[in-house]
Amino acid sequence: MSSWFKRKEKGIQTATEEKKDTPKGLWYKSPTGKIVEAEDLAKNFYVSPEDDYHVRIGSKEYFEILFDDNKFRELDTKMTAKDPLKFEDTKKYSDRLKAAQQKTGLKDAVRTAVGKSEGKDIVVACMDFAFIGGSMGSVVGEKISRAIDVAKRKKIPFVMISKSGGARMMEAALSLMQLAKTSAKLAQLADAKIPYISLCTDPTTGGTTASYAMLGDINIAEPGALIGFAGPRVVKDTTGKDLPDGFQTSEFLKEHGFLDFITHRRDLKKKINLYIDLITNQPVRN
Repeated sequence: MSSWFKRKEKGIQTATEEKKDTPKGLWYKSPTGKIVEAEDLAKNFYVSPEDDYHVRIGSKEYFEILFDDNKFRELDTKMTAKDPLKFEDTKKYSDRLKAAQQKTGLKDAVRTAVGKSEGKDIVVACMDFAFIGGSMGSVVGEKISRAIDVAKRKKIPFVMISKSGGARMMEAALSLMQLAKTSAKLAQLADAKIPYISLCTDPTTGGTTASYAMLGDINIAEPGALIGFAGPRVVKDTTGKDLPDGFQTSEFLKEHGFLDFITHRRDLKKKINLYIDLITNQPVRN
């Protein structure tokens, strides 16, 4: 039985059984349908060049962007969460932790490090959404608190990169306590007159927004990021009102005074250091 078309006439020389699938990860398709090679995406700071869509990235990529030559000293690398409540829903919390650690290679949903950015010492804490939705548990709160202590002790700026679905329900009240703890630590940092820069990325929600994400001396965001406490659906169901266009996007929040500015990822390092130079009264560099 012959095919309904002749492959050679169409210029197709490879037999169907010899065709190979394109390896996963070589291409990326943005939500607007733009296709970009993974290598080109990485070179463009993980931003789709055609539509400027900022792809979600984690601590590995942000550290590469912010630290000079990607050199830094990571803090509290062995800290891991416990399961004091013996929490279990469809799966044991302890099993979820193990699965997330194996899948991501991370210990928890935040990494903290100290290094140089444009020659200046800074401390950076960066959340990883890939680890249980970037949820904030005891380890996240403790690592951020300790990173703030390092910034305070060394008298160097602190940068927080938030990307979170909110508090980690599997730790219940222990998770909620981290809001107060990190906020108290930031108050100490402010008393010491040490700069704190908060970067909100997609998404920054829940307890993260209710604590350290909105407490920066300067609050900035990436374009198009979802930022808010509860999600749009919950807000609409609670208020019974239709929400404005673009509600909870970084552009909407900037327009209504919740953010100081929005920065493209390629300019992130330059903008953060410019702010640090301004408030520490350093000469402007070309």
